[in-house]
Amino acid sequence: MNNRITATAEIREYLTKADSIIGAVIEKYGVRDFELSTDYFDALLQNIVGQQLSGKAADTIYNRFITLIDGKLIPRKVLALDDEKLRGAGISRNKATYIKNIARAVVDGDLTLDKFADMTDATIIAQLTAIKGIGQWTAEMFLIFSLGRLDVFSKGDGGLARAINNLYGNGAEILAKERLTITEAWKPYRSIASLYLWASLDNG
Repeated sequence: MNNRITATAEIREYLTKADSIIGAVIEKYGVRDFELSTDYFDALLQNIVGQQLSGKAADTIYNRFITLIDGKLIPRKVLALDDEKLRGAGISRNKATYIKNIARAVVDGDLTLDKFADMTDATIIAQLTAIKGIGQWTAEMFLIFSLGRLDVFSKGDGGLARAINNLYGNGAEILAKERLTITEAWKPYRSIASLYLWASLDNG
């Protein structure tokens, strides 16, 4: 398994030929390359803990959570955790419920993390979003940054919407339907194009 999602030379060339605007962003920012979060259970729980928190605060709370289970991230151990201890670590009541929902889904076989590599994006999203606490955006980010799927575009991501407005509408809002039409040119590499859209926001 490839442990990185990478804008290879072939992909960069394909996107540049398909769309000159995204091509200009690619030229500006060069290779985009990220290490994947391949411990899927860990990645999902970190996402829940980190919701609506700064990166530093999320890391601090998640480290406390890992300490509670003696560093052994096992679904049954997560289920056995006392809710009061979770709240003492800084995890809200709702987040504690969501974390246990994920652990329960793994234990019960409703979430088949070990089979994700052979499953379609749509099937994975359906499994993930069936769990209370995991929404469409979280599932899509998981596809990109844990599974390294190359053709995902998150229409609900505010950053991607802003980047498209900036690049294709001179800052004016582009309707959601029109944004999706723009992304058609990037298939089958919409995830990689998204990396460049996010880069355009981070670096101006």
